[in-house]
Amino acid sequence: MHPLMMGSLSWIEYQQRLQEENAIVLIPCGALEQHGPHLPLGTDALLSTSVAQSVAEQINGIVAPTFSYGYKSQPKSGGGQCFPGTTSLDGNSLSQSIRDVVRELARQGANQLVLVNGHYENQWFLTEGIELAIRDVGSSSPLRVMRLEYWDFLTSDILDQVFPDGFPGFALEHAAVIETSLMAHYHANLVRLDRIPDVPLHEFPSYDVFPQRSDWVHPSGVLSSAKSASAEKGKLMANHIATGIAVAIQQEFGAKHFAVNKTAPR
Repeated sequence: MHPLMMGSLSWIEYQQRLQEENAIVLIPCGALEQHGPHLPLGTDALLSTSVAQSVAEQINGIVAPTFSYGYKSQPKSGGGQCFPGTTSLDGNSLSQSIRDVVRELARQGANQLVLVNGHYENQWFLTEGIELAIRDVGSSSPLRVMRLEYWDFLTSDILDQVFPDGFPGFALEHAAVIETSLMAHYHANLVRLDRIPDVPLHEFPSYDVFPQRSDWVHPSGVLSSAKSASAEKGKLMANHIATGIAVAIQQEFGAKHFAVNKTAPR
């Protein structure tokens, strides 16, 4: 039994955790999507789960089972739907699933929830699900929900250290330095550094077309090179992200007993 993981608790143990002061339930949200030849299909789900676990360790939170399927991959941020293994949900399916889970957790007495998103394309469909659930439970409910993308907690000073030659932007970082470094830190056995393709920074037109154009994306599925990725960079970013999120949760939910690093970046 792991006291931080909801799925490993009995219902009695879970009920006891919910009755603790300022109980926080974190919901990792990822996707099943290609991440080049060097990272696994489950990268987004693995990273959102690892980040949620790291945060939970700092705030004594509870980590719910991961949403391992996400919204459709887009060429400019994930390579698109043309790669084998990329298995996606319609937006309404994702929103309704989030709606159901948030509403169910609220029914059980989990009134402070944090959705930790690890898939760029999920953002607004998670928001829709949250808002629908809040409407369902009514204005008298004490339910409060945070939604965050873990990469937004990488401050400029950290990005300058990770990208001394310039940061290409989060959308083009798909399967590149950030995700590869974090995976090398959290899940080194799943990273194949020798298979990283050396591709130039991808350039896209300033519009989208449908059906998606597979010829817009490098055959590897990578949008910018991960050659400079390392476990050391991953550790730097992972520690910064987890502490930053823990501080944000403390500030938002006013949980004075959280044992977080007070010098964390804000």
